[in-house]
Amino acid sequence: MRIEQLGTGEPAVAVVGAIHGDEPCGVTAIDRLLASDPPIERPVKLIVANERALAAEQRYCEEDLNRTFPGDPDGSTHESRLAAELTAELDGCTTLALHSTQSYEEPFAIVEQAGGRSEELARRLPVDAIVETGPFDDGRLFQSVETLVEVEAGYQGSTVAADNATRIVREFLRATGVLADQPPLEPHEKDVYRLDDVVPKREAEKYEVCVSNFERVEAGDAFAAADGERVVADEPFYPVLLSAYGYEDVFGYTAKKRDSSA
Repeated sequence: MRIEQLGTGEPAVAVVGAIHGDEPCGVTAIDRLLASDPPIERPVKLIVANERALAAEQRYCEEDLNRTFPGDPDGSTHESRLAAELTAELDGCTTLALHSTQSYEEPFAIVEQAGGRSEELARRLPVDAIVETGPFDDGRLFQSVETLVEVEAGYQGSTVAADNATRIVREFLRATGVLADQPPLEPHEKDVYRLDDVVPKREAEKYEVCVSNFERVEAGDAFAAADGERVVADEPFYPVLLSAYGYEDVFGYTAKKRDSSA
């Protein structure tokens, strides 16, 4: 784990990249920020988390870091021990964690629970939507950090995701008073979705997804396929993080839209 700091004193704000080693956009954003050497109003901690997985260009080494928190300093896997180290480093920090995805090109924010400080920060970021994890936060960084915004910055490995992440880091640091080079963005109205269920995928050689994330799927609509066998919606939902190969055993999630029945 690589830890950098801008500003003097004990940071109460942190930015984390490379929780997954095959999602380099956060590392690019951190390195660009360090290279620009901006004037700092209050200190910030910048963390490249899973350096070993990053070097291997793999999501993780032994187990998914973002399903391992709060971790165990004596754990049997690299990620379990790393989760405990990262938990300690982020103690008391308002945190931004940067990710990328195989499911959606535009950035969107993820918070554990809508209505608090995390959502208020998310509304100040240049993101398309806000997703509430609901019950699907087991083992995620939310278990270790009280005020956390995760952002999916765009397609995995893309220049667009790196550019989005760079812009989002600066807006987050303005919103938390770390940067004062420009006024922070005002909070904006954004659609909020709450994760409702996972969409499992059976073992197959070929998977397909035929709908767009955040666009309503009606009951009876086919939205995915496994070896050509259609997967049909039992009830209306909004797809979130839905992709053919983003996860090993699920297509992604169904969600309900705030102030909506689906």
